[in-house]
Amino acid sequence: MTTIDTLLHGRWIIPMTEGDPCLDHHSIAIHEDRIVAVVPTEQANSTYRAAVERDFNEHALMPGLINAHTHAAMSLFRGLSDDIALMDWLQNHIWPAESKWVNEDFVLCGTELAIAEMLRSGTTCFNDMYFFPDITARAAKNAGIRACVGLIVIDFPTVWASDATEYIDKGIAVHDSFRGDELITTCFSPHAPYTVSDQSLETIRSLAHEMDIPITMHVHETAHEIVQAVEKTGTRPLYRLHELGLVSPSLLAVHMTQVEHDEIEMLASSGCHVVHCPESNLKLASGFCPVAELYKSGINIALGTDGAASNNDLDMLGEMRSAALLAKGVAEDPTALPASSALRMATINGARALGMDERIGSLEIGKQADVIAINMDRIETTPLYDPVSHLVYSCGRDQISDVWIAGRHVMKNRVLTGLDEASIRQQALQWSRKIGSE
Repeated sequence: MTTIDTLLHGRWIIPMTEGDPCLDHHSIAIHEDRIVAVVPTEQANSTYRAAVERDFNEHALMPGLINAHTHAAMSLFRGLSDDIALMDWLQNHIWPAESKWVNEDFVLCGTELAIAEMLRSGTTCFNDMYFFPDITARAAKNAGIRACVGLIVIDFPTVWASDATEYIDKGIAVHDSFRGDELITTCFSPHAPYTVSDQSLETIRSLAHEMDIPITMHVHETAHEIVQAVEKTGTRPLYRLHELGLVSPSLLAVHMTQVEHDEIEMLASSGCHVVHCPESNLKLASGFCPVAELYKSGINIALGTDGAASNNDLDMLGEMRSAALLAKGVAEDPTALPASSALRMATINGARALGMDERIGSLEIGKQADVIAINMDRIETTPLYDPVSHLVYSCGRDQISDVWIAGRHVMKNRVLTGLDEASIRQQALQWSRKIGSE
């Protein structure tokens, strides 16, 4: 028999491989940080001897969820300014609050709070965009969660940098600090077309190509953004980005609620990825991403929560449900986004968008062992005919019992093994008292 580190026996395994199979009574063999086999449990028992063996007789085992867009530290602004339109929310509430409160300690505490919530929600990788990305990266590494840390760029000064050149220089330093790290990768994160100049975007395009990293950007989030862009530049933002050479397989265009047919053709032909954030878009009344049309055109669509200040949670199971239901309603077609497709958006599609699909996003031999276990033995998921359907339409994040990242057991029976939950909550409460007293 072959000796390995970990053997997980599942009632169901949903590997997110081609054809979207759901495997009954299968097991996952893990050694060090990688998957070495996904085989029937009977075969696993006769082949492997494991240092740790766990039975999940009422659970579905699947790849960890990938949150393709968030602002982790903004968890400390959760509920601060609700029920407001996007530009009012940004200009009159969030940006002033950031100017007053954001510093290294804010980002550390807010990111730790977000990471704890994400791990408890089954997220094993997140793509972040915020100030002090070096702090975010260190917090993620210390917690043992996988992160693609955004090297943010905005043309105006903030607590992180004074101008675009300083943002870019600091971003490159963060990238160099974590080059080759097992858990931390980077991407350029110019905030939006309306906050970043052509010159800055051209520099980012060139550097991203040289450094071989993606670019994440808010694009076509609201109709107001497009009207302003046309008045200022004479063209819609996506066409401006196209003229600057940014619309390519390296681009993750976040939100995309305002999309015309010719723009869909451009996205499809360019290989650009779209990150759909349905709950944030709904809450801010930003519009509806035409998910069904994008899918029909072969565009890779990933899923993100956005920040907890505009969602107001980091629950990817809930986001999948919202994405599936909203796509059906917008298209007036109940087949527009099946449960299996919504699940792909939260796993392998996110990995593909981030250029990480050879490492994570599915349960396959040689990939990193990012795995979650979801307890299906609940009133809320009884009876059970189709585990994939239940994962999207019935399951809650409280049913996620265990999480592994790179083979490390980071949540065991709903208890985080590498984070002090009580301390994280206490620090967040201290911040909330300061912010709420103003």
